[in-house]
Amino acid sequence: MKIFRRAQFLLGLLALLLGTSLLLIGAGRGLPPPVPHGKYVVYVGTYTAKTASKGIYSYGFDATTGKLTPMGLVAETTNPSFLALHPNGRFLYAVNEVGDYQGQKSGAVSAFAIDPASGKLTLLNQMATRGADPCYVSLDKTGHHVLVANYNGGSVIVFPVLADGRLGEATAFVQHQGHSVNPQRQQGPHAHMIELAPQGNFALTADLGLDELLIYRFDAAKGSLAANEPPYAKGTPGAGPRHFAFDPSGQFVYLLSEMASSVTTFSYQAAKGVLDNIQTVSALPKDFGGQNSAAEIAVHPSGRFLYTSNRGHNSIAILAIDPQKGTLTPVAQVPTGGKIPRNFAIDPSGSYLLAANQNSDNIVVFKIDSASGMLTPTGDVLAIPSPVCIVFRAEGETR
Repeated sequence: MKIFRRAQFLLGLLALLLGTSLLLIGAGRGLPPPVPHGKYVVYVGTYTAKTASKGIYSYGFDATTGKLTPMGLVAETTNPSFLALHPNGRFLYAVNEVGDYQGQKSGAVSAFAIDPASGKLTLLNQMATRGADPCYVSLDKTGHHVLVANYNGGSVIVFPVLADGRLGEATAFVQHQGHSVNPQRQQGPHAHMIELAPQGNFALTADLGLDELLIYRFDAAKGSLAANEPPYAKGTPGAGPRHFAFDPSGQFVYLLSEMASSVTTFSYQAAKGVLDNIQTVSALPKDFGGQNSAAEIAVHPSGRFLYTSNRGHNSIAILAIDPQKGTLTPVAQVPTGGKIPRNFAIDPSGSYLLAANQNSDNIVVFKIDSASGMLTPTGDVLAIPSPVCIVFRAEGETR
């Protein structure tokens, strides 16, 4: 009996050690922990100019069924075209994509407090972004800083987040200079996205007007930006970089070019902030000859698939990711059930994709096949005026 109990103990200990080892291996590779299915509040940013929209809307989302339930207007604000959720789930930040703010050639960024029970938003404050038409907002993982890209201003700016969620005076501002080859679209800089690398020590910025993916050293204590060496990775002339996404391991960066409707894969040296070009593939079918403008890009939480949106072809492109090389293989393009899919978002469980069709005023829900990455419409289509950006917040989430 003692021998039997000792054997049971040793087997249990071995299982515990094996499980711990697997978790550590996963963490070492940068793989995310599994996210359980649950209930979320979905916030949708919109364009309010020349539309019926009044600001930011919210929906309840059940990740077990994929059902969206309208909750209504939660904040009345001008052109909240892009949103970002604070890591603690208590605050939401929105750019106000305008070219004239309080008499300045500037847009604004708004800070909102989230009511944990209702999901409603209360404006805390607004700050001028010092550049026209801000189009992207993000936060560092600690939630201490907000980063904004000004499209027509061709600049990026950093704000500190105060203890109550309000934004303080800017700690960094960088004005981009130069132009690229397209005289209509690239006559000057057009910063389209700024976001920190997973390690938090470098900030990357896609500039459509320069055909560059710029790299800044980010000081988390000061909230400052300084040009890296080298200061950027050059894109294909005339391609027009728009958005980018890291794979879960942080070893690869995928850059979506709006004008070329292509995705470029870079290997990423996290210690030095250096990008090396590996491959470029089209997000469109080979036989497509119409006009198209790529918009959004995201990597599935599994790291196996990448998705982009096509405005014109009106589809979501699906590409398979080689886990070792990081290279892409086109799989399919799935119609979004609407016109001009500007943005889409994958729910935290990785089970559903929500596509925001800006010009047909709707959001269409798709089920994601975990084995193939394919998208199947669930039949859930919700009307919303001029949807532009979708973010998820776990229901009742505060940290």
